[in-house]
Amino acid sequence: MADKIMSRGGFTLPGEAGYEDLTLELAEKWGADAIRDSDGTVLSEAIISADYDIYSTICLVRADNDWAKSHRDKLQQNYLMSYPVIAQQETVEIDLLSGFFREQFEVNAKDDPRRWWQVFDRTTGEEIPKDRWFFDSATGTVKVKDVKKWHKITVNFLVYRIWEAISMYNHITNDWGDREHQMPVDPIYPETQEFMLSYLQKWLDDHPKTKIVRFTSLFYNFAWFWGDPAMQRFIYSDWGSYEMTVSPYAMTLYAKSRGYEMTSEDFVNGGAYCSSHNVPSERLLDWMDFMNEFVIQFGRKCIDLIHAANKTAYMFYDDHWVGTEPYGKQFKELGFDGLIKCVFNAFEVRLCAGVRGVKTTELRLHPYLFPTGLKGEPTFMEGGDPTLDAKRFWAYIRRGLLRAPIDRIGLGGYLHLVQDFPDFVEEIERITGEFRTLKQFHAVGRPYTAPVKVAVLTAWGSLRSWVYVGHFIPGMELYEVTESLAGLPVEVTFISFTDIMNNGIPEDVDVILNAGKVGTAWSGGDHWKNEKIIEAITEWVANGGGFIGIGEPSAAQHSSQYFQLSHLLGVDREIGVTLNKNKRTYSVFGKNHFIFKDINEGIDFGTDIDNIFIVDKNTTVLAEKENSPTIAVKKCGAGRSVYLSGFRFAPYNTRLLHRSLYWTAGQEQNFGPWTCSNVNTDCAYYPANHKLVVINNKNQMENTKVFDANGKAIDVSLDANGLYIIDL
Repeated sequence: MADKIMSRGGFTLPGEAGYEDLTLELAEKWGADAIRDSDGTVLSEAIISADYDIYSTICLVRADNDWAKSHRDKLQQNYLMSYPVIAQQETVEIDLLSGFFREQFEVNAKDDPRRWWQVFDRTTGEEIPKDRWFFDSATGTVKVKDVKKWHKITVNFLVYRIWEAISMYNHITNDWGDREHQMPVDPIYPETQEFMLSYLQKWLDDHPKTKIVRFTSLFYNFAWFWGDPAMQRFIYSDWGSYEMTVSPYAMTLYAKSRGYEMTSEDFVNGGAYCSSHNVPSERLLDWMDFMNEFVIQFGRKCIDLIHAANKTAYMFYDDHWVGTEPYGKQFKELGFDGLIKCVFNAFEVRLCAGVRGVKTTELRLHPYLFPTGLKGEPTFMEGGDPTLDAKRFWAYIRRGLLRAPIDRIGLGGYLHLVQDFPDFVEEIERITGEFRTLKQFHAVGRPYTAPVKVAVLTAWGSLRSWVYVGHFIPGMELYEVTESLAGLPVEVTFISFTDIMNNGIPEDVDVILNAGKVGTAWSGGDHWKNEKIIEAITEWVANGGGFIGIGEPSAAQHSSQYFQLSHLLGVDREIGVTLNKNKRTYSVFGKNHFIFKDINEGIDFGTDIDNIFIVDKNTTVLAEKENSPTIAVKKCGAGRSVYLSGFRFAPYNTRLLHRSLYWTAGQEQNFGPWTCSNVNTDCAYYPANHKLVVINNKNQMENTKVFDANGKAIDVSLDANGLYIIDL
C-alpha cells in the first residue's frame, strides 16, 4: 500500500475512566480526533480535558429511572399475542405471559382490556366476542368460554415494557448482576415530553465539554421480544418494524388524525406481527406516517435545544431509530448533524452513505469491544479472535467504501478489553489508514460508475433502501444480492410497486431486479396480482428494458401461473397446480454465454428454488440442478431477462450478477473497463485524481489484472487482505 495520506482524524475512540493512559495512547496510535463514552462506561476529567472532541451518549427514553418508576403508566407499550392454546373443552384459560420473558414485560391492566384487546379463534380466523372472555388481573390470565374443542385460541394483549431492550441486552451480555433494570418511557404523552425536554436541558448544562450529543438512537426501539430463557431468548426481532410504538393514547390520537381506528390485530397480524419481510398494509403505512410525523415534531424540539447549547447532534442508526425513517422525505426536518451506523457488511455502508439530510456519516465498526458478539460467540475473551473478525468484517465493509463516501469510522464498548490483543490494536491502525486514504479520494470526486442503472423492486421501495431490517441475514436472497450490488460499479436505486403505479418505470433505469420468497415484501406478494403492474413491466421490457428475477420473482398463487412474469422469465415453478401438464424438454447451453465468460468455478447459490420448468421455446437454460433449471436467459422483444434460482454472496456469484446486469441491459459490449480478472479482488478508479485502488477480499495473496478504459491490462499483486494504489 502507498504511504498514508492522513495519519489523524475521522476516527472516534471509545474511552474509559480508569484506563486514561490506554485511552490516550490508543487515541494517538489510531489517530482519533474524538473520544466517546459507551453504554456502561464513563469518561474521566483527564480524558474529557484532553485535546479531543467529546461524544456523549444519551438515550432520553431511559435516562431517568426514578421518573420512569414513578410514572409507570407512561412506560412504552406493545401488543403481544399469547401462545396458542388448544381447547380441550368449551372453556380455556390462557396465561398471557407464558413463554415470554417476564422481566421484560408486564401486562397492562390499567387500560380497559375489553376496549383494547382481542381474542381470536385462530383455527377459523374469527374474533371471539368480548362477552365470552374475561381477564383476571390477579393471575394474569384470560378465561374464554363457549369455544370449539380442538381449536387454537389466542389473545392479543397490551404489555408495558419494564426493561428497555437494549439496556437489557447489554446487561445480560456483560453480566451486570443486580444493577437496576432501566425502563423506557413513551414521549407520546405531553407529561413525558415536558420531563424529557427539562432533563435534556439540565444534561446539556452538566456537560459543558461535550461537543457531539450522540442519541442512541431517539425514542422507539426496533421490535425485540424475548422469551423464557429456558425456551428461546429471542422470540421475535425486526429492526424496521413498529410494534414498539403502540399505546392506547397513541391509537386514540391516530383515530382523531386519520379518521379510523387501528386494532390490536393490525399490529399482531396473526402472530406474524409487522415484520418488514411482510408486505405492508395500507393501515400499517398510515401508522408509520403518523408516528414519523410525531417523532419529527418532538425530535426537532430536542435537537433545537442541543443546537442552542452550541453542540451538534448525531443519531445512531440502530436501536431506537424507528419512527425517524432516514430514507423518508421528512428525515431532514429533524435537523440531525450526523448519522452513525453499526456495520458488518458493504450494503450497510451504502445504507448509511445514501441517507440525505445530515452533514456527517459515520460507521461503527465491529467487532464491538464486548467479551461476546451479537450472537453470544466469544470475541474479546478466551476462544475469541477479534483480529480475524476485524479483518473479515473490514473486507466486506471496504467493498462498499470503494463505491460510496463515508466521513468517519469508530469503535464502541470497553476499551480495556483490547489490552490482551495487541494484534487487534495493529489491525485497527491498518484499517484507519485505509479508510482515510479512501475518504480523501472520494473528496476529490466520484469513482467511475458504469452506464448501467439497476432498480431493485420491492414492496417497500426507497423507504427500505438497501433492505434495512437488521444486519446481514444469510440465505435471504435479497440480502445476498444487495451485498453483491453494494460493491459493484453500477448505479443502484430502489423502487416500489406503488411507484410504478403512480409514476411508471423511471426513464434512466436499465434493469429491474426482483428477488425473494413468495408472499414477502421483497418478492412483492399480492402486488403481482395487479394487472397494471404486469402490463407496465411487460411493455417496458418489450421496448428494451432488462429484468432479473431471483428465487421466486413475481410469485403469487394466482390462476395457473406462479411466476406472474413467467412470459418474460421463460420459466415458472411447479407447485402442484400444473402437474397434469407435460413440461418442455431443454438442453443446457453450457458456459459459453456472456454471463459465464470468466466464471471458472461451479456456481453455488446455497439454496435453490426447485421444480423450475421451461414455459417458452426461446428460453435458454445455462445451468440446472437435479433436472430443474437454475440459470435461464431469454430475449423478450427488444428486452432481455435472466432467471436465477437463488443467490448467495460469493465472488463468482457476484461476477455472474455483474455480467447479468450488463447482458439484460444490452450493454455486454461495454463490459470490462475498471474490472478485475480475479473475482476475489475489486477495484475502483477515481478519475478526478487519476487514482486506481485495488483490494484483495481474501486472507491470502492474490494476483489480478485490472482493465482500464481502453482495455489495457494492469497487473497487480496483492497481499492477504491487501489494498494497492496506482497513480495513473
